[in-house]
Amino acid sequence: MPEAPLPAAAPVAKGGLDTETLDLPGWKHIYSGKVRDLYVPADASITERIGQECVLVVASDRISAYDHVLASEIPDKGRILTQLSLWWFEQLGVEHHVLAATVDAGVPAAVEGRAMICKKLDMFPVECIARGYLTGSGLLEYRQSGTVCSIPLPDGLVDGSRLEEAIFTPSAKAEVGEHDENITYDAVVELVGADIAARLRELTLEIYTKAEGIARGRGIILADTKVEFGFDAATGVITLGDEVLTPDSSRFWDAATYEPGKAQPSYDKQYVRDWLTSAESGWDKSSDAPPPALPAEVIARTRGRYVEAYEKLTGRTFG
Repeated sequence: MPEAPLPAAAPVAKGGLDTETLDLPGWKHIYSGKVRDLYVPADASITERIGQECVLVVASDRISAYDHVLASEIPDKGRILTQLSLWWFEQLGVEHHVLAATVDAGVPAAVEGRAMICKKLDMFPVECIARGYLTGSGLLEYRQSGTVCSIPLPDGLVDGSRLEEAIFTPSAKAEVGEHDENITYDAVVELVGADIAARLRELTLEIYTKAEGIARGRGIILADTKVEFGFDAATGVITLGDEVLTPDSSRFWDAATYEPGKAQPSYDKQYVRDWLTSAESGWDKSSDAPPPALPAEVIARTRGRYVEAYEKLTGRTFG
């Protein structure tokens, strides 16, 4: 079903990314991240109807790469990632932040399909990452020291090697435009305390293990994933927040073409990264210059990979 026409937008930066925000009756914009915008009730009746403090999380079609938000957007990306997150929240069986996701339940019609009304959480300053396979930044560290986030790994592993058991490799959250920094478990303890650090690790690995099995049953390998948690003051429970298990927060590979020892094609913005670093783009990612606009073909192929991931995982047709 196509999205409803968007209301007039105004360039308002209330924190985070300086971007256009929507005029959503009853809601006030408070923050924009790389790909999501946050609103809080401006009308007390919304809070009364929901029954607790809440925030409207709206997924945009923006896409980021190499710590830049690109001028080009990927059509339907916000809806795809929101619907995939909602599907995963149903599968996981853990406490999560979603309160409502339909117009009937209070989501503005203008952002139907790409927005969720969520619990207001006090988010922990940690990106909780679980890795079941060795690749990416973890592979770079392993090649230098035989470790990932100071966790020793066996000798002889290659790009794409499956680990004997998944590992917790956190990073510290960075401001918009900055790069998250891998940190040790001891650093997490210093940030949030021993008890919370242990619970964050336990929940992260629990979510990864369950999701990895579900994805594998659908012909997809979940190499690694990033999740975020917050404290729900109303219940006293550590709660899963943000998006979950999408191509923006996870590395998905096609099980049919998986072959350790080389880089695996992934269901994410690989086409975007590859084009930006190609001679065709002419862009130097080490410079201060913003990335160029994406060609139509790269946009279409990237959208296709997002749709394919959604359909293979959920068994549903996106439309």
